[in-house]
Parts: sequence; structure tokens; C-alpha cells
Amino acid sequence: MQPVAGVGALSPWEPGILSLIIYGVLVLGFVAAQLFLASWLGEKKKSTEKSRPFECGVIPTGAARLRYPVPFYLVGIFFLIFDLEGAYIFTWAVAYEDLGWPGWMQMSFFIILLLIGLLYIWKKGGLDWRPVYKTK
Repeated sequence: MQPVAGVGALSPWEPGILSLIIYGVLVLGFVAAQLFLASWLGEKKKSTEKSRPFECGVIPTGAARLRYPVPFYLVGIFFLIFDLEGAYIFTWAVAYEDLGWPGWMQMSFFIILLLIGLLYIWKKGGLDWRPVYKTK
């Protein structure tokens, strides 16, 4: 079976592919040159002050192993879940006319599953972030 003209694998010598390869090689060469110059020309004086951790202008004191409370992680997980949900719903809304009723049914199923998960977390107390005081 003969390939149809213009259809099939692109030759690496096509004008678009060749220019992409040249651009990629030039970018990698530029990055390598910048890294080499920075390491060659940069100062290499070691001191205790330079090796000390530094963040936001505050010199750290005490242990680095802080125990974060569980709600800290729950906020991060909830953000990821609802951020992804928003991204899926937005992309569905953009392609709504092309997807039609099957797309609407699938998005409805997706939202219902997320609501069931949210109700489960709510029932288990995952949204209750008040401090718990132990009584003896």
C-alpha cells in the first residue's frame, strides 16, 4: 500500500521540523554557556554565613521539624480537588455544544461523585477544624 502524498511520517528535513531542531540546539547551547560562565566567573568563597539557611530575611532558630496540624494538609487537598473540578467544568463548558447531551450526562455524573465525596468528608468530620480539647 503506497502512502498518500502529504500524509504519514514527517521527514526530519521538513522546514518546520528542521527549524525546531535548530532552535532547540541553540537554546540548549545558550543555557549551557550561561551555566558555564556563571560557575567560572562566580566567586567561590565559603563561609559559615553563606552556608546558613536563609528564607524571607529571617534567620531560622530551633528545630526544622515542625509538626503541621492536619487541617493544614486538608486545606491543600481540598484546594487541589476543587481546583481540578473547576478546570474540568470549565473545559466542558467551552466544548458544551460539541459534546451535547452525552457530555452533559458525564459532567453531571462527575459533579454528583464530587458531591458524594464532599458529603462523606463532611460526615466524617473532615471539615470540622475547631481545636479539640482533651478532657480527663
